[in-house]
Amino acid sequence: MFPNSSNLGRPPFPPKHQQHSNFFNKLPLNIPPTLLSHQQIIDAQFNFQNAALSRALLSGNLATLPAVTPQPLTYGNGSPIHTSAAPTSFRGRKRLSEQNVPYDVKRQRFHSPHRETTVVNQTVPLPEERRYSFPGSIPSQLFHAHYVPDLTGCVPPLRDASFSDPIETTLPVAKDKLSQQVLELFQACQQQTCDLNRKELCRTELQREIQRIFPQSRLFLVGSSLNGFGTRSSDGDLCLVIKEEPVNQKTEARHILSLVQKLFSSKLSSYIERPQLIRAKVPIVKFRDKVSCVEFDLNVNNVVGIRNTFLLRTYAYIENRVRPLVLVVKKWASFHDINDASRGTLSSYSLVLMVLHYLQTLPEPILPSLQKNYPDSFDPTMQLHLVHQAPCTIPPYLSKNGSSLGDLLIGFFKYYATEFDWSHQMISVREAKAIPRPDGIEWRNKFICVEEPFDGTNTARAVHEKQKFDIIKDEFMKSWQILRDKKDLNCVLPLRTTIQKR
Repeated sequence: MFPNSSNLGRPPFPPKHQQHSNFFNKLPLNIPPTLLSHQQIIDAQFNFQNAALSRALLSGNLATLPAVTPQPLTYGNGSPIHTSAAPTSFRGRKRLSEQNVPYDVKRQRFHSPHRETTVVNQTVPLPEERRYSFPGSIPSQLFHAHYVPDLTGCVPPLRDASFSDPIETTLPVAKDKLSQQVLELFQACQQQTCDLNRKELCRTELQREIQRIFPQSRLFLVGSSLNGFGTRSSDGDLCLVIKEEPVNQKTEARHILSLVQKLFSSKLSSYIERPQLIRAKVPIVKFRDKVSCVEFDLNVNNVVGIRNTFLLRTYAYIENRVRPLVLVVKKWASFHDINDASRGTLSSYSLVLMVLHYLQTLPEPILPSLQKNYPDSFDPTMQLHLVHQAPCTIPPYLSKNGSSLGDLLIGFFKYYATEFDWSHQMISVREAKAIPRPDGIEWRNKFICVEEPFDGTNTARAVHEKQKFDIIKDEFMKSWQILRDKKDLNCVLPLRTTIQKR
């Protein structure tokens, strides 16, 4: 059906690190370390200065790429990571609209209204023999006396007789021009396993270093990197879980992140650059990993991001039209400058929920409400070490709706341009329908209301200016009218430029 996610997003929990926390004592201990294959590590380092690579990118002829001379890279302890001499692929450039954007507004997907506490976790250094997440060094031509990260925690496929390999996941048939364009854009821009490997490698190294300060902590990769809706240019989102109880985001989380920032700025400065502590409602440390060339946002104990990652991942794979449609909408919104919560428009998370909601509300739905149909699998009180198992229990959704990708894209724009009542309704994926706006302060005087499926907050609260709201509505209206008449994706989203940026 879709990639087995039985271990996705779950970092390893070695026995010695579970002595002082009931939360981590509950976690399974039988996760083996996994060797990286040549295929998995092949993209760990890139040479963007190579002129031949640039020409191949612009021409679209990747077959002419020469072999790239491997350069030794280092993480944490300075052990070299050697890449394969095989031809390397490339990571697309981050979209221009995201460059140099001030992070004075927090990312929408990480808000959580947990009760406040004030106890800061003790900063006890790990003994030398307990500092590594994975026992034993493994001789390999790829790693020289280097601890091999366990990629089973975050990298599909995870072999299991109950689930199909993701390579075997069928894509929808595209018979018309618009549907073909949607599918081609998806295939060119979707996140690759090599992209995910690089993020997971960084997560593993950072977890090991952070555990020297917070021995019982665990670092989770969350968001688009794991939920099935990532692109080649997607940032990485990390959730640092310090303890079982919620933390006070204004005091405790900021203190913890200040220690993390100091660690990044000093000891890890050889491979972590530009660490910034963003003092938002849910604070984050924003930084760039020089090895993977990925931008990351790291928060503390905002565990709703872990829960919604696996809810969205399940939606992504139970119906094969979902992922291509979401990706093209995200690219469209970015191109039209309405996909940036820090600038008062829509977050990627809100856009994903808007697509899922539309697919749930069709006369013949393409998606159900997973939280209604499988309440035990998506219980908001479920212990974190069980959350990753939810996608393994959900079968494919067999919809009677045979609409093409092109028709669904046009229908998506039409729904939000002409049908949805922005003034009185709230988008609810949890209920699989538009519901009346609540009367609470969270929803009062808000232009767009998108319910977070687990904590019930408004993921679109960043849209707080009428001017920005009008721009968003206008883009939906114009794109619907153009696609209805032209049925050519290039008329609302230049494909060549978008694919080049990835």
